[in-house]
Amino acid sequence: MSYGQQGGPPSQWDPWKPNSQQPWTSGSDGPTPDWAALAEASETRNKRRRLLFIGGGAVATIAIGTAVAMAVVSANGDNRASGDPTNVPASGSIPSSSATAPSFAPTSAPPPLDPKDFVSSKTKDTAPLSTETLFPGKQLTVTGSTVYKKGATSDTKKCSSAVKGSYANLLTSNGCTRLLRATYTKDGVAVTVGVAVFDTQAQATKVKTTADKQGFMQPLSGAGVKTFCDGAKCRMTTNSYGRYAYFTTTGFTNGKDVTNASTAAFKAGDDLAQFVFSQIRRRGETQASAAALAQ
Repeated sequence: MSYGQQGGPPSQWDPWKPNSQQPWTSGSDGPTPDWAALAEASETRNKRRRLLFIGGGAVATIAIGTAVAMAVVSANGDNRASGDPTNVPASGSIPSSSATAPSFAPTSAPPPLDPKDFVSSKTKDTAPLSTETLFPGKQLTVTGSTVYKKGATSDTKKCSSAVKGSYANLLTSNGCTRLLRATYTKDGVAVTVGVAVFDTQAQATKVKTTADKQGFMQPLSGAGVKTFCDGAKCRMTTNSYGRYAYFTTTGFTNGKDVTNASTAAFKAGDDLAQFVFSQIRRRGETQASAAALAQ
């Protein structure tokens, strides 16, 4: 079959080219359609559409990404205004780790007050003093079950009148201003305990260190206590604490002598000496506590 001379054979059909001739005629008696060509043309169109779709999607993605980035930048700008903690300030405004820490003046609790200071000088030792404050109550209980009954008491400013022998000069020469006494008894043992008052600790200490066996504190009888240490041997002690010197005179109420074997007499004398020491110390503690609260 030959083609006519009207311009040669028909050109190849191109679906994207206007007025392109299809490879078949419109008549029913024309040649059979070239199905392979049609399939190839359809595939070509589909490829072009996919390329256009992919290209358009990429452009849309880029546009969306740009919009999101701009939104984030805008949001960060708002956070800076609202104090977002993720908005780190410039390095010049960040406090340096080597900045000097604030300093504070050192503080410390005052040292505790010494009770002995308050009973070592009359300028500090101003609490009331009497036989009742030194020897309170009608009896004294020590070590839980040992009870001493209190007898007569005495308070004098003439210290020499309450002592015997060398003690008269000893107290007077060292400036004794007062002597308070009380007698306690238990099971036939009597103990007179006395407290001599001085202006300073040095005076009381001197009395303790210079006392001799030629003198003693006079025993105090009365108020149910018989005379004791009148011609019989008795036990005497002398000691001091602060501005106070304190003494004991211990004997038997039946007139017997006190010997080294008289354990009851020794114990009674020691109990009363310890009691007086505790009373003087407690006096200092009370005044020290009051002074501490007043600070």
